[in-house]
Amino acid sequence: MFSSKLTTHWHSLDRAEVRKLQGQKLHRYLRDCVLPFSKHYQAIFREAGITADDIRGVDDLAKIPFTSKEDLLPTPENPRKSLEFVLIPDPKVLARRPSVIWRALTRGKARVQDELDREWRPTFMTATTGRSTESVAFLYTQHDIKHLGIGAGRIADMGGRTREDRMLNMFPFAPHLAFWYMYYSGIDRNIFCLSTGGGKVMGTEGNLRAIQKIRPQVITGMPTFIYHVLSEAVNENLRLEGIKCVLLGGEKVAEGTRHKLADLCAQLGSPGVDVVSTYGFTESKLAWSECPFPSNDISPGYHLFPDLGIFEVIDPETGQVQPDGVGGEIVYTPLEQRGTVVLRYRTGDQIENGLTYEPCSCCGKRMPRLMGRISRVSDFRSMRFQKIKGTIMDFNELEHALDDVKGIGSWQIELRKANNDPHELDEIHLHVTQVGDVSEKNLEMALINMLHSQFEVRPNTISFESPEKMRELQKVGVALKEQKVVDNRPSAAQSKPAADNTKLQESKA
Repeated sequence: MFSSKLTTHWHSLDRAEVRKLQGQKLHRYLRDCVLPFSKHYQAIFREAGITADDIRGVDDLAKIPFTSKEDLLPTPENPRKSLEFVLIPDPKVLARRPSVIWRALTRGKARVQDELDREWRPTFMTATTGRSTESVAFLYTQHDIKHLGIGAGRIADMGGRTREDRMLNMFPFAPHLAFWYMYYSGIDRNIFCLSTGGGKVMGTEGNLRAIQKIRPQVITGMPTFIYHVLSEAVNENLRLEGIKCVLLGGEKVAEGTRHKLADLCAQLGSPGVDVVSTYGFTESKLAWSECPFPSNDISPGYHLFPDLGIFEVIDPETGQVQPDGVGGEIVYTPLEQRGTVVLRYRTGDQIENGLTYEPCSCCGKRMPRLMGRISRVSDFRSMRFQKIKGTIMDFNELEHALDDVKGIGSWQIELRKANNDPHELDEIHLHVTQVGDVSEKNLEMALINMLHSQFEVRPNTISFESPEKMRELQKVGVALKEQKVVDNRPSAAQSKPAADNTKLQESKA
């Protein structure tokens, strides 16, 4: 039933052939799985006046209305709204299918019933982080769990991992896609994997002891937490030899972050490490990674799995599908999921250079890829651009810019109101840790000049913090995701803000 590796057949196909096969698979998926058993999409297709017969190719996706996070959120009238997206099969419908009848005759009813239970019965869940809205659960069946391993195993294959390798999973233990994705990658590829639960479970020291004990070839986790762990190892003059790959997820990864992590690994006795970023979101039940690439080169893009799902890039204003190579908002439609299913899901994430179907410059495979920088704004679309002292700021770009500054280790942006008065001007307070030979005075001037030239703002204060203080500020090992942008301004609900000031909620890492 399952194909663990993306076959050479898919790798060798051009754009037209890939989309033809995807279109055929999409039609069957809608006809046999989604529309018979999804309460939500039965109503959506009925309102749109379409059936599965109207969806024969990838271009026909445009006939299906988009799904967004708001569609999944509970309402007073429907507090269990997300359950309408769960595929709940009618046993009578399944029993009448020729394939089920044949399997029952040849294998026996009890075995077929067990197979159907494994395909359709939810037994597991992950959930969105719930930072800007209420958390939403996504249910998995055994069928979906198998595909967790398949997708994560493909990432391991891309990095050249073998069964002799060992992996340390430092993602925080939670019903969070990243943790379980890496957990199942080890199981699918039969690779030894220790999942520490991140800082909240074992702390920085516990993770350091784990690295020293199992001597992993692969370390995976949140960029900020891995940075803190490796920095502490350098401070303690430890040797962590044999690390080949640092696999990152859950946060944006700037080029500066890659270089800092690679430099830390080199100082610890592991030079030439591949620092690889992944992209994933709860609603997809999958994640995708870059091909490992030389540190002085540009990323070859995120390699996608065309047999498991379809990506579109749309103009976020018009909803029109963008041509290949043109940036826009990422939209995703699965082709294999059971449990909770969302079609044409608008992620709110912006991809800089869109989709390409050209061969990868690193591995040569012809797989569709997302190209360029991804602005992670899935749950915070309205918060991407913020008005600070009359200047519209892109906090995605600001985070990248700070990560790229040489001489800075970790950092945090703190937003306040002057005198803690909601009617006063906004204030930006920057907390940084200094690394390397750059003096604090020169680093302060470099930060002021960078912020003024690129973002037309000047920080109210720049505070140089110790690594211990920065871990406390970022809530390393306390929060699910480290706090790099914090809003400490009075709530707009407490007092109406002045006309030139807009509310900023905490930015998603």
